[in-house]
Amino acid sequence: MNLDAQFDKVLYRYDELREQLAAGDGASFARLSKEFSDIAPVVEAIQSLNKARAQMAEAEAMMADPDMKDLAAEEFYALKETLPALEREVQVMLLPKDEADERNAILEVRAGTGGEEAALFAAELFRMYERYAAIKGWRFEVMDSNDTGIGGVKEASATISGRGVFARLKFESGVHRVQRVPATEAGGRIHTSAATVAIMPEAEEVDVVLEDKDLRFDVYRSQGSGGQSVNTTDSAVRVTHIPTGLFVACQQEKSQHKNKATALKLLRARLYEMQRAAKAAERAAARKSQVGSGDRSERIRTYNFPQGRVTDHRINLTLYKIDEVMNGTALDEVVSALITADEAERMAEMGD
Repeated sequence: MNLDAQFDKVLYRYDELREQLAAGDGASFARLSKEFSDIAPVVEAIQSLNKARAQMAEAEAMMADPDMKDLAAEEFYALKETLPALEREVQVMLLPKDEADERNAILEVRAGTGGEEAALFAAELFRMYERYAAIKGWRFEVMDSNDTGIGGVKEASATISGRGVFARLKFESGVHRVQRVPATEAGGRIHTSAATVAIMPEAEEVDVVLEDKDLRFDVYRSQGSGGQSVNTTDSAVRVTHIPTGLFVACQQEKSQHKNKATALKLLRARLYEMQRAAKAAERAAARKSQVGSGDRSERIRTYNFPQGRVTDHRINLTLYKIDEVMNGTALDEVVSALITADEAERMAEMGD
């Protein structure tokens, strides 16, 4: 379907919804109202584009008049310059929406290969997202953290809450690689380590129903770094989803009840993400390319400290701003580039 045919379809549906709402069908009023409010900004953008096109055509016609030629030409070329941006704006608005885009996100960071250096890098990535969340005005709540005792984390998780969080962070899932000289390295050799990041949409109870018969709970004493006891009660909780074998452990709080609630929240998010991944795999089979599948085993980015660069391998983007990326201030440049690349791919597919 070409672009103008899509526009006509949207405008027709808008008029149809307006008539149905005017008729006051009580049974479906809420559903129709939501669809109407969702489609209204798209209609406004289409109308702005059509107005610019009409003005451009008028200016072109006026260029035949010797008295109006210069003024009309100035308007014509100004409109011609702005038209592609208007068209892109509407195309982006017409792209199919990910139902999870407006949700809060669950962040999980795990140390990968590289021992203590990987754990230190995992902790730095976790802080990078915490700072980025603060810059964006989002709420960052640590759910669980398994510290190594010397500044690193084996794994850590957090809930990031705010408007459109998952939409902006979803391409962060994958393997993040670091190349640098560890502080503990006397010989000054560059080491390569890795950490895995997972970004999952926060799941509601209606998204994933957890049956009691499918869950096994184990409680144990929380352990700190070096095997030292965090407290003397059995407050840590491990919950296992028997049908899938998936399990989550949480020991962040001193309250067993709070740890259980957090573990269930993490488990629900992981199961929901499994469902989404299965659907995404079906869709991906028909797609030519993807910016990121969200696969945790996919190496997506390298942070090279000696060269001061961050490279995202999916879109061949390199920024020589490693400090600014790590403190969250330049992470938005990477995030925005990934979103733009994904939109471009999906628009190309729509045009096929």
